[in-house]
Amino acid sequence: MKSSKVASRYAKSLLDIAIEQNKIDAVLGDMKFLTEINGESRDFELLIKSPIVKADKKVEIFEKVFDQFEEVSMAFVKLITKNRREALLPEIAMAFDALVKEHKGIVPVSIISAAPLDAKTKDAITSKVQTLVKGQLEIEEKIDASLIGGFIVRMGDTQIDASVASQFNNLKQRLTR
Repeated sequence: MKSSKVASRYAKSLLDIAIEQNKIDAVLGDMKFLTEINGESRDFELLIKSPIVKADKKVEIFEKVFDQFEEVSMAFVKLITKNRREALLPEIAMAFDALVKEHKGIVPVSIISAAPLDAKTKDAITSKVQTLVKGQLEIEEKIDASLIGGFIVRMGDTQIDASVASQFNNLKQRLTR
C-alpha cells in the first residue's frame, strides 16, 4: 500500500522530531504498535475513521490505549487528532517505518518463490542483490505456487522476474504475434 503525500509529510515531520530528540527506535516501536492495533481491532479502525466521535473523546481514548507511548509519539497522535487527520494514523505509521528504514540504510527486499528456497539458493540471490544496492538488506520471503518455479525479487521500484510462469507468458506472447 502506497502512502499518500499527506501521510508521508506527517511521517517526515515525525522522523525529524524523533531524530532531533534521539528517540527514533522508541517512536518506531510506537508506530509499529499503532499499525498492529489498527490491523487487529476493527473497533479501533472504525473509531479513527468515525466523523461522529469528537476529537477530544478520541484523544482521551488514545491516551488510554497508547499509555506506554513516548511523549513525542503521544503528542504527535494528539496533534494529528486535533487537526482531524486521525484517519491517516495507520498510513502515517507505515510511512514512518519506511522512512526510518531509508534513514538507517535498510533496503527491504521481497523474494517470492514457488517453493521454499534452500539456504544456498537464498544466499546466492541475496549476494547478487547486495551488489546492486547500498545498505543492509531486509529479506522477506514469500511463497506463491502460481510461479510454477523460479523466483521474483522486488526491492523498491525494481523487480527481477526469473519465474517459470513469466517465461511461459513471454513465450506465449511471442508465439501469438
